[in-house]
Amino acid sequence: MLKEFRNFILTGNVIDLAVAVILAGAIGLVVSGFTNDIMMPIVGHFSGGIDFADMKVVLDDAVVADDGTVITPENAIMYGRWINALINLVIVGFVLFLIVKAYNKTKKPKEEAPAAPAGPTQEELLAEIRDILKRQ
Repeated sequence: MLKEFRNFILTGNVIDLAVAVILAGAIGLVVSGFTNDIMMPIVGHFSGGIDFADMKVVLDDAVVADDGTVITPENAIMYGRWINALINLVIVGFVLFLIVKAYNKTKKPKEEAPAAPAGPTQEELLAEIRDILKRQ
């Protein structure tokens, strides 16, 4: 059983999958940084200085004591973070599209199998055998 597991792990598909998962995590971090640190400030600038990460609908205000400690935290729907996540998804999808497109260009097109030699058909061969047998 251990030998079968070792053979399974050492196959190319599992190693390729592991590399893909690690790269996807790294690409996700890069794209998240790009979205949060570069794209969203630009989008916020052109939308009148709005920071999407701070956009929310407050359901219950926070209850704060006289000394400044929070007794009950604010309950809010953070839809701005969801907008950031959607923009992040679009960017990740576009980057993956570009990667797959570049990968497909590097693949060699499959060569078509050479056509079978144009010889006699099965019926013609059977007719020749019949004729030879008749002559004998």
